[in-house]
Amino acid sequence: MNTMAVDLSEEIKQLDATLSGIESVLDVEGLRRRAEELERQAADPDLWSDQDRAQVVTRRLSSTRGDISRVEGLRRRLDDIAAAADLGDDDLLAEAAADLPALNGDISALEVRTLLSGEFDERDAIVQLSAGAGGVDAADWTAMLLRMYLRWAERHGYPTEVFDTSEAEEAGLKSATFQVKAPYAYGTLRSEHGVHRLVRISPFDNQNRRQTSFAGVEVTPVVELSDHVDIDDKDLRIDIFRSSGPGGQGVNTTDSAVRITHLPTNIVVTCQNERSQLQNKAAAMIVLQAKLLERRRAEEAAAKQRITGGPQDVSFGSQIRNYVLHPYQLVKDLRTDTETSNTGGVLDGELDNFIDAEIRWRRAVENQA
Repeated sequence: MNTMAVDLSEEIKQLDATLSGIESVLDVEGLRRRAEELERQAADPDLWSDQDRAQVVTRRLSSTRGDISRVEGLRRRLDDIAAAADLGDDDLLAEAAADLPALNGDISALEVRTLLSGEFDERDAIVQLSAGAGGVDAADWTAMLLRMYLRWAERHGYPTEVFDTSEAEEAGLKSATFQVKAPYAYGTLRSEHGVHRLVRISPFDNQNRRQTSFAGVEVTPVVELSDHVDIDDKDLRIDIFRSSGPGGQGVNTTDSAVRITHLPTNIVVTCQNERSQLQNKAAAMIVLQAKLLERRRAEEAAAKQRITGGPQDVSFGSQIRNYVLHPYQLVKDLRTDTETSNTGGVLDGELDNFIDAEIRWRRAVENQA
């Protein structure tokens, strides 16, 4: 057997071991049984009398089928490469060797997916961005982050919905809130939660001085019916106002925007992207429920930490990633040490290397706890 065949055989064995571990963790047979049960529920003619439940069932069915298809597709590709290697033909060996890097990357990506086993990891994500220290540069940085995350979602084919943007006086955004509608969006994005720091020559400084600015990223899971987040109407103050910012003529000239204040917690959410006041109110309630769920989880975690004597809110407000555009080009995550000089690519949504490293880092931290 020539050297290429030996090396190829060894790499195939390693990939087979990794994929077998993934198949075990995902429990492919269990996924098939789950898909059959969801198919039975989806076939129930009474299902669509409850729109919310119907959407949950159909989304879970689509996600489960996707997981099965993904695993089976990777197994077929690996078996095809192994069969080509066994034949020993030089042309087939070269073709198999050329296919391996892509297959290796796809198996590695699925391996990261198996690490998402948190209570709410499989949910959609609600992301809120807010400008921090840095004045107009911080507001501009917030707008840049919004574009970065929307481009990341677009690259993956994930639908998004921007609920609200609050424009700053001179440029950029004071804040923005959007939803990523994809299986495991929360588990994928939750390590983005924290403070992001930008260093660059300020385009708003006529002396071309370097400016450091900050923006906060908050990631919460979308609430589902089973979460039982009870909200008493008496605890809400609902304000209606005229929509502002970009949008159609009807959006900007009607009192359709909704601001909801949850009085016991003083949590405030707004939505103004829809023409209908009722649609804006429904979207704002989704965000409010997510924030209340996250607050409940944080309180439970804090209580547990007090009991165990662990640190409280160690990472809250801490800087998790630097984006340096001057005097050199570098994006570096301070937790995983993942870095790249391709700052333009990152700001255009090329975040997968950072996100995958964060997921592995988070799992390692959780296993040590």
